[in-house]
Amino acid sequence: MTSTQRLLIIITSIAIPVVVSLLFFVKLDGYDLSFLPPIYAGINGLTAITLIGAVIAIKSGKKELHEKLMKFSIFLSLLFLLGYVAYHITSATTYFGDTDHNGILSETEKLAAGSTRLIYFLILASHILLSIGIIPMVLITYVRGISKQFGGHKKIGKYTWPIWLYIAITGVVVYFMIAPFYAH
Repeated sequence: MTSTQRLLIIITSIAIPVVVSLLFFVKLDGYDLSFLPPIYAGINGLTAITLIGAVIAIKSGKKELHEKLMKFSIFLSLLFLLGYVAYHITSATTYFGDTDHNGILSETEKLAAGSTRLIYFLILASHILLSIGIIPMVLITYVRGISKQFGGHKKIGKYTWPIWLYIAITGVVVYFMIAPFYAH
């Protein structure tokens, strides 16, 4: 890996989480993108399927198919990110347990949500933290693969793949857990 590639990976790995977190302080009024959460949850589901297909392809010796599926997985992850950001900069925050959809979580609603709320936050926290950490891992794995540094690619890929798969699957789980509380 070249020093330029390393620098680009570092910059990208820092810039994406910083920009995404800053965008949570930006709200654009006048746009209704409430249709996006099931779409980007579906994109996460498709990413999981694509990642599984990519591993099956490489274990079957189908390197070209593996490469195409991994590139498609990266594309899907970028598409997810765009949808996620677009939704969150145009929509009010949704609170887990907000059954009356008023944007305020009362003590009664918290009690009604019970331990499911804690489970939701544990899954969400692991999903978010790992999604930040996966950025450099995916980029390093990708660069090593396209640079034909297959030893290094395989070495980091064995960690990148299951974490990325976990993120894709938990993205779907988080959506289904929070979906009943979206204001419509």
